[in-house]
Amino acid sequence: MTYALDTQLNRTIFLTTMSRTQTHTLLGMDREELTALVSEADESGYRAKQIMDAVYRQRVESLAEISTLPQGFREELAASGVTVGAARIENKFVSQDGTLRYLIAFADGQSVETVWMPEGDGGEAGDGSEAGDEADSSLGISGTKAPSEKDEAVAALKRCATPKPSRSTICISSQVGCAVDCQFCLTALLGVKRNLTAGEIVGQVCAVLKDQKVSPPEDRINLVFMGMGEPFLNYENFMKASRLLVEAVGIAERRMTVSTAGIVPRIHDFGQETIRPKLAISLNASNDALRTRLMPLNKKWNLEMLITAAREFPLRTREWITFEYVLLGGVNDTPENAKEAAGLLRGLRCKVNLIALNPGPGIDFTTPAAERVTAFQNILREAGIPAFVRRPRGRDIYAACGQLKRTVAAATSPEPRLQSISPVAEG
Repeated sequence: MTYALDTQLNRTIFLTTMSRTQTHTLLGMDREELTALVSEADESGYRAKQIMDAVYRQRVESLAEISTLPQGFREELAASGVTVGAARIENKFVSQDGTLRYLIAFADGQSVETVWMPEGDGGEAGDGSEAGDEADSSLGISGTKAPSEKDEAVAALKRCATPKPSRSTICISSQVGCAVDCQFCLTALLGVKRNLTAGEIVGQVCAVLKDQKVSPPEDRINLVFMGMGEPFLNYENFMKASRLLVEAVGIAERRMTVSTAGIVPRIHDFGQETIRPKLAISLNASNDALRTRLMPLNKKWNLEMLITAAREFPLRTREWITFEYVLLGGVNDTPENAKEAAGLLRGLRCKVNLIALNPGPGIDFTTPAAERVTAFQNILREAGIPAFVRRPRGRDIYAACGQLKRTVAAATSPEPRLQSISPVAEG
């Protein structure tokens, strides 16, 4: 009798405590937090694992779907304001090259974009992911030999003849908008609205995996934090999300890469993390005057500070830092810029992704000619720095690098393939 009263009292305290706080979402809770949740409800500890498996592996969207939990416990959770917190796909845009741009909506009416790049896109070389490493190895890490059309055709035939598990890439966002204000990026035009929670970051991945009907680790998924926002300005939530993606969703950390515009103090912090993705740094200029013009944060953390942080970064075995360099026609793409960049990076264990500007309305720069891109690449390679030209993906639907602005109208292709679930206002 006493035990029954104690149990009922514990449940009453649990419901009262939860009702005094804001709505809690299971998505974003780690094992320790879920263990505390079930303990407060006077449930057995193994319930935490059941919830974790349901939310992160089965990717349920409601409490009712967690069939391993007793109905009474599910009802108590719902009554106390607990929800799964699953991300909702508001719109989906399909590119001619197979890339998908998702508009992911949250409960407060805000939204972000997440991009799915199908397997075998041939553009991963140098992106810091394991797929990139595989692409690099086909050329040799020195990058001295560019693939010919014949080489690419043979490689494509081999891929078709030898089925492999998926190695698609998901590009996810860490903030609604972005505060960094890079002058060549459409996302910067939004400004920053707010940080995403760890659950909202992981929720993007879960929503896309469910929509694509793939599941890591059985399917080899690469993940890049290169969508909307600066991850290192939302550091704690980004790091918690990274740990959840490894420990709960099942994506290997060696298959994840985070890109920063150069938040130097956080680069130092990041190097001390036990679980961390690979590091990519947006360089985009070869000297301070030019970088400050293109990336105003260079006033706070200049190139000397940034390169010093990169040199001090504790790389793991076979790990490289990736530097991203967006080429703007007639601005930062000259042979002199290439030589200056080579001087900055000489001696670093690094590789460079060259990205010809992906255009968009409101951006006052132009895409450089292909021969200028090739010339820039060759100068870096001759200096002993592996350099790779990233093929744009989803440019026709504003899904390519620097184009994420929650745009509803499909973009630059005369005949874009667009699948829209429902309209969302831009901005």
